[in-house]
Amino acid sequence: MKLLDGKICAESLVAGIAKRVACYVNSGLRKPHMTVILVGEHAPSESYVKSKIKSCVSAGFESALLRFPESISESDLLANIAEINGNSATDGLIVQLPVPKHINSQNIINAIDPPKDIDGFHPTNFGRMTLGQKAFRPATAYGICKLLQFYEIPVKGKHCVVIGRSNIVGKPISIMLSNDFEIGNATVTLAHIETPRALLLDETRRADIIVVAVGIPGFITEDMVKEGVVMIDVGINRLNNGKLVGDVDFEHVSAKCSWITPVPGGVGRMTVAALMINTLMAYENNLMAYENNLMAYKDNFSLE
Repeated sequence: MKLLDGKICAESLVAGIAKRVACYVNSGLRKPHMTVILVGEHAPSESYVKSKIKSCVSAGFESALLRFPESISESDLLANIAEINGNSATDGLIVQLPVPKHINSQNIINAIDPPKDIDGFHPTNFGRMTLGQKAFRPATAYGICKLLQFYEIPVKGKHCVVIGRSNIVGKPISIMLSNDFEIGNATVTLAHIETPRALLLDETRRADIIVVAVGIPGFITEDMVKEGVVMIDVGINRLNNGKLVGDVDFEHVSAKCSWITPVPGGVGRMTVAALMINTLMAYENNLMAYENNLMAYKDNFSLE
């Protein structure tokens, strides 16, 4: 068994981004900029946001954290998003989920300008990703792909089982792994809460790669997998004793795995790294748009 160490992979990716950003800055350009909106006080969200801001520093980005009280109205939050959408100095915008129950999260996602949607949740980006077009890919799913790529895990032609069909992880990773991307072309089965137990066991026991994101500690047990399986554990669950564990019974399942992600230190770190990649892409898109506009201005400018 070998660990798919998200920390090592993420640090390598962010270091590469920092070198690229340094080249831009040394040529006189501004740094990339990420803005994060945090509504209310939610301990896991605080931790995630802290990690994102810290990674911005490592990548050479500027960042801003905007905090709003839990009582903020949906209309006021949307107004703040609209203001950031119009700010050319911000390349990427994240609204940390979940938001309070009185706010419709889909309305918030839809309000973010697609060119700034570095989470990859806006229907425009999600749709383009589904069609195999250039777009910001949902960060957790994209991070999983980059992790597999970093450790040179074969995906093409493999049987992959994804358990969990959330818009954040399950749906996008099932699409990415089956799509014609640089990490893709797998045969993918998407299972979920309504999948009969017998069918789930049949699929997982012959899977080459399993991605599980159900939020149930120890959901994947030793009897559910075959020897040599690659296990991607997206779950992060806190037990009563305070210990963080995934959706996989790591102690017993890991013995049968060729590769497995640890929890913590696996997919979570890759989610943040993928956000850095998307932010750099947003920044470079802005630079390209600026250069194109400048060239158009010069072409149209005449002293005659």
